Amino acid sequence: MLVREPRRGAAGSRRAHDEERAALDWAEIQERMLVPLYAAVYERLEIGPGARLLGLGCGAGLALVLARARGASVTGVDEGARARLALAAERLGCSVAGAGPSREPVPPPGASVPRRDVAARGVAAAPEDVATPRLLHGSPAVLRGVDAPPYTVMTAFQPAGAMAGDYETLTARLRAALSFTAHGATVVVAGWGPPERCAASTVLRVATRLADTDASLPFGPGELGAGGGWRPERRDDLEAVAARAGLRLLGSGRVACPFGYAGTAGAVRGLLSTGLFDAAIEATDAAQVDKELREALHPYTRQDGTVWMPNVFRYVVARRD
Repeated sequence: MLVREPRRGAAGSRRAHDEERAALDWAEIQERMLVPLYAAVYERLEIGPGARLLGLGCGAGLALVLARARGASVTGVDEGARARLALAAERLGCSVAGAGPSREPVPPPGASVPRRDVAARGVAAAPEDVATPRLLHGSPAVLRGVDAPPYTVMTAFQPAGAMAGDYETLTARLRAALSFTAHGATVVVAGWGPPERCAASTVLRVATRLADTDASLPFGPGELGAGGGWRPERRDDLEAVAARAGLRLLGSGRVACPFGYAGTAGAVRGLLSTGLFDAAIEATDAAQVDKELREALHPYTRQDGTVWMPNVFRYVVARRD
């Protein structure tokens, strides 16, 4: 996945950034790179009033904000960093079920999104008649405590295929969440495009090399190891995830999601915020990862200092029968 959940028990959990700093870097720098993916999927599915959308791995909630701005009722579930969910709560104006102390007080249900959040993070306002959003911290099982009709759309937008074990984890989450969706519900799963179409793949290989992990592992139950390095996606991986989750495939698509940064420093912060370099930092140190990341970014740095990496992401559309 593009965002990797922090390893519990690891010293400091994030040595390059603490959880709060990483969450802010993700929300303010990196997350927006996936907006073309969110927009393309919502347009294809004609998301709007009447849609009840469940976002798995919702993180800082930008995809939920965009769906809500189109008139959909949204619920987000994430078992990763609480700091990202706290930011999602700020953006959506709701609380987080089961969350601990947040960076600052969370607005009460129905409150408007803070003005500074709108300006800094590009948050769109939702129609006034859209139901108050819900955010839950934990696995899909936490949805048992939600008194709401079944969801008509389920998305898993954090691109799978970046880490060993991603597909098994995603398949299990989809299976666990399906019981909370309506029969006939549409499910969308996203992943990286072909390595040759993703300039970021060259940079992400730094994580694999420094973590000393195998980047050429096959897809299949129990076949992917527990290593922390980046791995390229293979053809039909997403289709295999959907099939193994018991879904019927309807189609797929590709979306250009270039990674653009104002400078190298911002690019490093954004990429580190994904968590994909955590294992490399644990295996070496933050300074070494920073140095090699900057070197890997050099071919994508323009004369004016900006960084531009063209990428293509894939998604599959499936249905629960």
